[in-house]
Amino acid sequence: MAELEIHHEGHPHDPAGQRVGVLAAVLAVCLSVVTIASHRMHTEAILKKSEANDTWQYYQASRLKFHNLELGERLISVLGADKAPARESLAQIGKDKQKYMAQAKDLQDKARRQTEESEGAERRALRYDLGEGLLEVALVLSSLYFIARKMLFPVAGLIAGIAGVIVAAAGLWV
Repeated sequence: MAELEIHHEGHPHDPAGQRVGVLAAVLAVCLSVVTIASHRMHTEAILKKSEANDTWQYYQASRLKFHNLELGERLISVLGADKAPARESLAQIGKDKQKYMAQAKDLQDKARRQTEESEGAERRALRYDLGEGLLEVALVLSSLYFIARKMLFPVAGLIAGIAGVIVAAAGLWV
């Protein structure tokens, strides 16, 4: 079996470079986790907004039915409400109006809750986006060490990375 020999001539050992490489790898892992969380939160916000929009449409349909009943009530009163079928229709219209008013109120409350949930998901997504941006900056700054060989870059990258993780973590509690 042939032996493979790797020569390291001309490449001095750089322990700082190894530490910066590990830092960049850790930042990259944090960045991928925050990116996934950001995408999932944006998806959740869109789904919740869609649910809220659907509920608001049901609310509008309920209100239209209510207004149609009011119109029927007025027509019966104009055409003469003294006959038995007209009185029966008015009684049924009164029951239906109560049903649609209660239904509309429930739908309105539900739609408001869903809208608030959607806005909360959007606020969390914003935190994740800001954290993602800071982690991207941190990764780039840390990588500049390999071009400039200045420790200023990984130190600034570490600070930006810590800030990115903190901002992204704030998305869990918003």
